[in-house]
Amino acid sequence: MSDPDEGMAADGTIRTGARRDRVPAIFEPILTDAIAFLSQPGIPDGASLHVYGSVANGTARPGASDVDLLSIGLPDAPDLGHRLSARYADRCRGVEIATATTADLAGDHDEVYGFRVFLRHYCVHLAGPDQSAGLPAFPADARAARGFNGDIARFLGRWRQELNACPSATDLGIRIARKTLLAVAGLVSVNDRTWTTSRAYAARRWGQIEPGLAVCLTQLHSWAEREQQPVPSQVRDALSDDGIAATIVRRFATLIGLWPDH
Repeated sequence: MSDPDEGMAADGTIRTGARRDRVPAIFEPILTDAIAFLSQPGIPDGASLHVYGSVANGTARPGASDVDLLSIGLPDAPDLGHRLSARYADRCRGVEIATATTADLAGDHDEVYGFRVFLRHYCVHLAGPDQSAGLPAFPADARAARGFNGDIARFLGRWRQELNACPSATDLGIRIARKTLLAVAGLVSVNDRTWTTSRAYAARRWGQIEPGLAVCLTQLHSWAEREQQPVPSQVRDALSDDGIAATIVRRFATLIGLWPDH
């Protein structure tokens, strides 16, 4: 489910519903076990843990939602995610732990800026040093949208390389849909002077702005939500020069801009 509190605040900054007190009680044991891992011998003192996504904003559905965690400076994070996924299979679809380092917050280029925006507005601190402390509220603008998805052209190149070798067109199609629709959400945000990361709203709204893309955007959304299973021919079409992924890359480059070297 989309975060109902996400949008643009009165001062033009990003607003979300991510808060510690929004975490549903059923997921608290998972977070408690993840936090306890940080106190084990051998874990660096500077390691930290955050929760984001539907659990952080209170819209998670028990048994159907993932528990999304962000670790900074935490070794063996993927292994911890696998163990927690098995332990709490009755409560969530899986525990996914993204990894980062403090170096990922250094500098001022687009990728770092996007990470800061994400950490400040979408992540809830759980344990360890709070890397979001002191970060300001960020404007809901083109720079934030570029920080989040200015790498969309890089992804398009990788997807095309994967296409012939990919063992599962379904998996590739889902990844294409999810990332492309996030870029579409950036287009909607900048075009409408609002802020959203909702794939459903992005597909619907950009389909209104560009009716010629509506069918393709609806198809992407059905892939992202696993309502339809993409087949190889559909994935090839999506990645062609005239396909929906390349079309969105061009729109993004014109309206928002891409990360340097593209």
